[in-house]
Amino acid sequence: MTNAERRGGGGWGSFNFGGPGGRGTLMTILYWAAVAAVWVAIFFVGLVFVFSRDLPDTSKLYDIHKQPSITYLDRSGALLGVRGSQYAPPVDIDKLPVYVPAAFVAIEDRRFYHHWGFDTWGIMRALSADLRHGHAVEGASTITQQLARNLFLTPDQNIKRKVQEVMLAVWLEHKYSKKQILALYLNRVYFGGGAYGIEAAAQRFFNKPAAQLSVGEAAMLAGLLKSPTHYSPVGDAERSASRATIVLDKMVETHAITPEQRAEAFAHPVKVSKTLASAYIQYFVDWVDGQTRQLVGQPQQDLVVETTLDLPLDGLAANAVRATIAKDYNQGVQQAALVSVDGVGRVRALIGGLDYGESQFNRAVDARRQAGSSWKPFVYLAAMEAGRTPDVVVVDEPLTIGNWSPHNYTNRFLGAMTLQQALAQSINTVAARLADEVGRDNVAHVAHRLGIMSTVNTDPAMALGTTQVSPLEMAQAYMPFGNGGDLAAAYGIEQIRTTNGQVLYQHKADAKVNVIGNPPLTYMDQMMRAVIAGGTGTKAAIPGYDLAGKTGTTSDYKDAWFCGFTGGFTTVVWVGKDDNTAMKKVTGGGAPAELWKSYMASALPHLQVQKIPAGPAAPAGAVYGDPIGDLLSHTEAAPPPTPETPDEDDTRHKAGNPPQE
Repeated sequence: MTNAERRGGGGWGSFNFGGPGGRGTLMTILYWAAVAAVWVAIFFVGLVFVFSRDLPDTSKLYDIHKQPSITYLDRSGALLGVRGSQYAPPVDIDKLPVYVPAAFVAIEDRRFYHHWGFDTWGIMRALSADLRHGHAVEGASTITQQLARNLFLTPDQNIKRKVQEVMLAVWLEHKYSKKQILALYLNRVYFGGGAYGIEAAAQRFFNKPAAQLSVGEAAMLAGLLKSPTHYSPVGDAERSASRATIVLDKMVETHAITPEQRAEAFAHPVKVSKTLASAYIQYFVDWVDGQTRQLVGQPQQDLVVETTLDLPLDGLAANAVRATIAKDYNQGVQQAALVSVDGVGRVRALIGGLDYGESQFNRAVDARRQAGSSWKPFVYLAAMEAGRTPDVVVVDEPLTIGNWSPHNYTNRFLGAMTLQQALAQSINTVAARLADEVGRDNVAHVAHRLGIMSTVNTDPAMALGTTQVSPLEMAQAYMPFGNGGDLAAAYGIEQIRTTNGQVLYQHKADAKVNVIGNPPLTYMDQMMRAVIAGGTGTKAAIPGYDLAGKTGTTSDYKDAWFCGFTGGFTTVVWVGKDDNTAMKKVTGGGAPAELWKSYMASALPHLQVQKIPAGPAAPAGAVYGDPIGDLLSHTEAAPPPTPETPDEDDTRHKAGNPPQE
């Protein structure tokens, strides 16, 4: 007998279960297995206890917690836009096309219908991918886990939060059906752009209800969830489309759609609605949104803001801008801005650029461009207040102030003419001499008094519009010419209230302040009527209306303006390029005047405008006019020759002097 046989080991060694010794060994194994099981159970119970102690309250599963939103309305109550979190009523998943929820399952959790809240195979796949790449490259959260995280947990990345996420996911799977979980997910997930839930996202990006989403649109929304900012169709259409292609491929793999449906989706590219309302309106909403937060602070509840914007007028302005740029794009007209202000300062229309989706930079409010000859009314007003009159005779002749010599657009000098003729034809030498005579500091004071907020330079070329201004402040400063001489500070907010009616802010009209008296006001309106009647602004003329205004062109054709008004309604137009390079001889009397006319001809019939008011009577005993100038003006002024290009003015000056922009 071998030693092994004497020990009773047989061929199985110590694992001979047949004899008494074998039974003892088996009992030992079972004992320690039971002990281990007890300790595992204790550990598991302890783990559950530790991680469940501060689990969030799940009793309010269907309650929505969101950041307050601000709803902006036009002056008639029409919706302009919503800023902040946007929630739409929950959508009934049974009313969605079957491919809509299937798109999310295909890309986010293809085993959604086969797990109990967490996907073991998905976790293993993600761990394997992470190990291969040496860092986290793939997630393993199921739709149920994402829902648990969105509903109850913070986005913190730690073990405790992950364990709680799994626990809540299992709880959700136990308490709700797959359809209910998927419906909750679709109605609560964030899609970017302030849109929470599939219904809000469909309205936000495609301007349609979720029930009408196409296959391609569903794929694009499903693709957003990986990163709403990175794959936003508004921010990067190409990247969003590439991501949607991946979703479509996954949908074919999971049999959510057929290859033919995928091909059909490619044949009809998705058209993205880039804003809640029409894109052009958002320039105005951006402007008043910043003011709203300054007036009431960070909103603590949903707010409604009633604004001054006239939505139909803004639409007419946007149409005119698009048509003009399309017509003159080959001439270098790539961007435009337009502002309309009524007699008390209400901004009735504001267009900050050609395409809000392409560029949110608000050229009407934030751009600072040289005013060119549209600045000259401030020079002439200073002269009228110093005693000149429109019929004072001046001479267009070579002029040097310091080391600067202004030139006219035609490069010719026209000799004797009246001040009215000089403004109508935008004669640079006359404006420069006037500013030098009345004092450039006085011109700057006049401009500030009327509403110019920007710093005004006082070098000799300031008379020709070297000061950088925005279209909004130019509209504000021109308004006194058209409302009887009163200051009209531009504003866009009438009232801010909560959704339950509590008024937080109400615009109060400022005390009436007259900033242009008579007869200077009458003189200025007379001269600026002549600009449109027979001067550089003839292309802005609209039969049947009392109109006045001024063209403006900067050196090298980088900026072109038309600023015009009728009784109680002022509109300012600017065209140019964002990179501040030259257009192809585009002047204020060309594209801007045509744009101004196109818009005003369609807008004025909808407004109750009157003739330009005469303004206040001259103070008793006031003496105006320039008797010395009248005596010296013995040379009779003849109508100046028609310029070669009568609708153009310029702010060029000799080489070697500081160039204007």
